[in-house]
Amino acid sequence: MTEHEAQVHGHCDPRFAAVRTAFEANFRERGELGAAVAVTVGGETVVDLWGGWADAARSRSWERDTLVNVWSTSKGPTALCAHILADRGLIDLDAPVATYWPEFAAAGKEQILVRHLLSHRAGLSGLREPHSLQQLCDWELTTQRLAAMEPWWAPGTRSGYHAFTYGFLVGEVVRRVSGLLPGAFLEREVTGPLGIDFAIGLPEKDSGRVAELVQPPVATTSEQAAIFSQLAPAALAALTNPAVGAPDANSPEWRAAEIPAANGHGTARA
Repeated sequence: MTEHEAQVHGHCDPRFAAVRTAFEANFRERGELGAAVAVTVGGETVVDLWGGWADAARSRSWERDTLVNVWSTSKGPTALCAHILADRGLIDLDAPVATYWPEFAAAGKEQILVRHLLSHRAGLSGLREPHSLQQLCDWELTTQRLAAMEPWWAPGTRSGYHAFTYGFLVGEVVRRVSGLLPGAFLEREVTGPLGIDFAIGLPEKDSGRVAELVQPPVATTSEQAAIFSQLAPAALAALTNPAVGAPDANSPEWRAAEIPAANGHGTARA
């Protein structure tokens, strides 16, 4: 192999050899920089592969324990926090959110149910007033603005992707009930006891093993404008208020913040 050819490491059960073949093809044919994939079947890990580089300069190999920002996959562990509390009888999914978060009842939101938050049906897909990345990293400010805003649509009547707001909405209910932000709750109840290498945000102790995200090719300005012109205001707010790309997610501010819908960091195995 040449200096910059990717090497794939790990284990793959012979029954799933096609997974390894496809994974290797990503590097060889599709310009993959670095990645990992893990698959479990019936509690058995049948695929655990990693390879390539953890930075754009290709100076650091992707290792078995390399962490990566998993973007919206973070929503699953965040929802799990709420479901654990529901399983313990501490949250009623059919109760109004304001039962646990009284300020949330403002602007006609008194009838929004906890299950509406979990299913992207709350009508709060994005904030109405301009919200910067710096402000998104401020938990108190973001949750206060969500509590005060009017929904984009009648809650419960339809779904709309809550790209960033999902984590603050569900997470604030978790915080009001448990006293812990979702990251701390998840560590105490799930990842800590089970030894799962995943966290919301990036602990400072792990900063040396995190992969650098690289922005994929983007559409031209005119193509972007054409796409955004077709979006409803609620969808536009969800995706662009604020707009966050790979350089932002590599920043110390993003990694240190609690953004439970988008800044979970972990390994594929985790």
